[in-house]
Amino acid sequence: MQKITLKALAEKFDLELAGDPDHVITSLATLSAAGPQDLAFLANPAYARELPDCRAGAIVLDENMRERWHGHALVSADPYVSWAKIADFLRPQPRPQAGRHPGAAVADSARVHDSASIGPHVSIGAGAVIGKNVVVGPGCVIEDNVTIGDHARLVARVYIGPGCELGKRVLVHPGVVIGADGFGLAMDRGRWIKVPQMGAVIIGDDCEIGANSTIDRGAIEDTVLGADVRIDNQVQIAHNVHIGDHTAIAGCVGIAGSTRIGKYCMIAGACGIGGHLDICDHVVITAMSTVLDSIDRPGQYGSGIPARPHAGWKRILVRLGQLDDWARRLRRLEKTSS
Repeated sequence: MQKITLKALAEKFDLELAGDPDHVITSLATLSAAGPQDLAFLANPAYARELPDCRAGAIVLDENMRERWHGHALVSADPYVSWAKIADFLRPQPRPQAGRHPGAAVADSARVHDSASIGPHVSIGAGAVIGKNVVVGPGCVIEDNVTIGDHARLVARVYIGPGCELGKRVLVHPGVVIGADGFGLAMDRGRWIKVPQMGAVIIGDDCEIGANSTIDRGAIEDTVLGADVRIDNQVQIAHNVHIGDHTAIAGCVGIAGSTRIGKYCMIAGACGIGGHLDICDHVVITAMSTVLDSIDRPGQYGSGIPARPHAGWKRILVRLGQLDDWARRLRRLEKTSS
């Protein structure tokens, strides 16, 4: 990581500097592990308890926390955002050299920009278009007529099905499958028959797809992710789903077919979302929730049950089993009293 002064960081990221402008930062660390040349951050007030013993060279924090820290500081209205920008600046991702590895198989009709980096054991199909500065890591399979926008990166072992499109600066982590067949089946005289999946997957600019996630191609029309959509690891997105710009979806979420999710939504881990639903913009769904009805008003929704001590949870289950009997007894009492 490059060495840099606090003054330079403050100027580049428009932060207020408190302390020695010439103090040099050489690395990044947590509050508990930081030393005199490390930059740490404090975004969650719960970690303020670590300030008295912190040895960081400087901390990114807000004005309220500044009063509790007597060392060098970079003061920000949103310390976590500022920290993310600083970390990205100080630890840039290394980029492979442009060119094709000898072990890559590229169709003659594919158009691969000279600045792209194509790794070993990559397969690129006929009619594919690979943009400027794209990185296709080891073991990726790009089928026919796929389009990948400028500055996108497929880290390794990514599959992209025929006709799919990735926008600019899309980051796809290992094991992702984009454009496999959706789960289209019809029952014919006691046996399932496969419904052809003829659509594709269209992914907007600046999206990120986490490891081992799957995005199914559309049945007739396309599965679509808007711009700046962030998908965590092991997420299943079924055929014909539409996800609006700037929505974030945490790990192990499953979204059934033809559901439409709006812009700026946040879906926490392990949620299950039914098919053919509409979820409006600015909806937050808490962890392990099951969504079976459309949501047409912004706000926070949830149905997951937090863990309880086991003995207490067993008592709750017993009482849940008695609710129907209690309800009948209550109705009888109401009729008697009336």
